[in-house]
Amino acid sequence: MELNQGWIYQDRITARYQGWTVLDYYSERYPHSSRGDWGDRLHQGQIHLNGQPTTATTLLIAGQTLTYHRPPWIEPLAPLNFTLLHSDPDFLLIAKPSGLPVLPGGGYLEHTLLFQLKQQYPDIAPIHRLGRGTSGIMLWARTPLARQELSRQIREREMVKIYRALVANWSHGEQLTITQPIGKLPHPALGTVYGATAEGMAAESRVEVVGEKSGVILAVTIPTGRPHQIRIHLAAAGHPLLGDPLYCVGGGLNLEPVNGIYPVPGDCGYWLHAHDLSFHHPRTGEPLTFHCPPPPPLTLP
Repeated sequence: MELNQGWIYQDRITARYQGWTVLDYYSERYPHSSRGDWGDRLHQGQIHLNGQPTTATTLLIAGQTLTYHRPPWIEPLAPLNFTLLHSDPDFLLIAKPSGLPVLPGGGYLEHTLLFQLKQQYPDIAPIHRLGRGTSGIMLWARTPLARQELSRQIREREMVKIYRALVANWSHGEQLTITQPIGKLPHPALGTVYGATAEGMAAESRVEVVGEKSGVILAVTIPTGRPHQIRIHLAAAGHPLLGDPLYCVGGGLNLEPVNGIYPVPGDCGYWLHAHDLSFHHPRTGEPLTFHCPPPPPLTLP
């Protein structure tokens, strides 16, 4: 296994962190690493303030820029195979496999769909996201104008996204609309993670039973696109995705560590697939609908 190229993470200091030390800032903002680890990185000169090496006790001023120069590392394995479903001068449609992250994070940089696509399409940009464990269709813009128009369709709920999901059982009849708000909940390793909370943002999922196989197969349409929305909403309805390691009945978080490691949103094990996507061509306005074949557990009998 080879090292990747390393990465530079940049933070702009806001008024909230005025007067904090550099070490306090990183320890509070990025608790995935211990305070001792951040201290070691500062000592090794990996963290700069306004372009210059800094110290743990330096006090921050709003408007300054912190950069963490992470050395090259060996990334976790991920399936780098993906399928081009449709190519247009303005956009691409990609079938993402489960297990492949879309964007850098959680130790992934080059083992991401974004990095792999940019090797061939340097100006590519994602219009929406899928979780690492979620498979299926993804829309990517190839031009700035396409990105602007397709993003507008997302914001104004003109784009229709339909998923297939697998749950162990179902007790709500053939159809159900879920409107549980989604917001941030405390997480011991990441600080916060999205989940069901009355203080969260409005969200809507429309659920329909479409078949049974090794569980109940649901079609879920999401007019809104909150982080992990389907996983949270189905759990809030009492039926978490089969195999979901993080979200439990009620839409809260499973915080039981396994071998000392807490479940996180990027953990796989569940079955969720972006099946259908409908939108208007960003340049011509033509209505378009695309499908992505689901994996066997979500294929209708």
